[in-house]
Amino acid sequence: MGSWGILGWGLLLLRGVCGAAGEPHSLRYFHTAMTDPGSGMPWFVDVGYVDGEIFVHYNSTARKVVPRTEWMKAPGAVDPEYWERSTRIAQSNERVYRVSLGTLQERFNHSGGSHTVQRKIGCDILEDGTTRGYHQVAYDGRDFIAFDKDTKTFTATVPEAVLTKRRWEDDGSVAERFKHYLEETCVEWLRTYMERGKAELERREPPEVRVWGKKADGILTLSCRAHGFYPRPIDVSWMKDGVAQNQDTQSGGIAPNSDGTYHTLVTIDARPEDWDKYQCRVEHASLQQPGFYSWEPSQPNLVPIVVGVIVAIVAIAIVGGVGFIIYRSHAGKKGKGYNIAPAQDGGSNSSGTGSDRPVI
Repeated sequence: MGSWGILGWGLLLLRGVCGAAGEPHSLRYFHTAMTDPGSGMPWFVDVGYVDGEIFVHYNSTARKVVPRTEWMKAPGAVDPEYWERSTRIAQSNERVYRVSLGTLQERFNHSGGSHTVQRKIGCDILEDGTTRGYHQVAYDGRDFIAFDKDTKTFTATVPEAVLTKRRWEDDGSVAERFKHYLEETCVEWLRTYMERGKAELERREPPEVRVWGKKADGILTLSCRAHGFYPRPIDVSWMKDGVAQNQDTQSGGIAPNSDGTYHTLVTIDARPEDWDKYQCRVEHASLQQPGFYSWEPSQPNLVPIVVGVIVAIVAIAIVGGVGFIIYRSHAGKKGKGYNIAPAQDGGSNSSGTGSDRPVI
């Protein structure tokens, strides 16, 4: 596992959150606890995603689990006790994370400042019907500890996590609870959500892709914009001579449109003479296979130039034959101007192991 980024990991909605574009179905919960969230911001947030779409939300300010999709709001989507039960579990998790924050600050010898604890937990149902599960914890944006459900063991990625690893492995019930959740509870709830939100989750809107280039200071910046796609997970990358250039690209992330679809922009800097070596690769659930898009530099339009030359020749001929033409400007009269408008390119037991979640 690599570094998650302090807050970016909790909000990342590309591969880590949604899974790759080809993954059939996924359920994820992201818990983020912060010592210094900022003025007016909740210190604890618990967000759930199905197939990369947020469907439930909880924070330490409202202290109530609420639906975030229409299919979760619909009558009969879940049993009457669902929201109350989910809220109790989220509130219990909130208390556990408060203790864990303090524990890790002591263990890392952090007496103050801004610090975070984050957890990603969830499962996938793959095309062949098999499943897989995830349970990872990070502190200050760096990997801390991860669970392997097949071996029922924990991997400590930093020395400060060794104590947690020993505690959780010595108490065999911790691994058993995590394994049962990832293999049974999580998968059962994912199937339930898939059935309840079938119409929305199976919606497919293909992206409209536009590629363009801009030269400045000897550098060609190539941009690839995918617009109007649904669902949210998408993989947009630049290729050079058929090789992915992931390290050199910049992405603005995936943002929502007013109609419920999404858009994203990915750019890369290149040498102007290499423009024809680059292609934008787009992979999305709505596409049977990845699409490849190239930039075609615009060619100069010679028609206006030719017409202008002809007009000039005719004008000279007229002046030469007739004598001269006087053009008198009328002082005080102004022609109408035109302003160019700027372009406008935005819970339940499924949320974890419940109130018995172990403190780090």
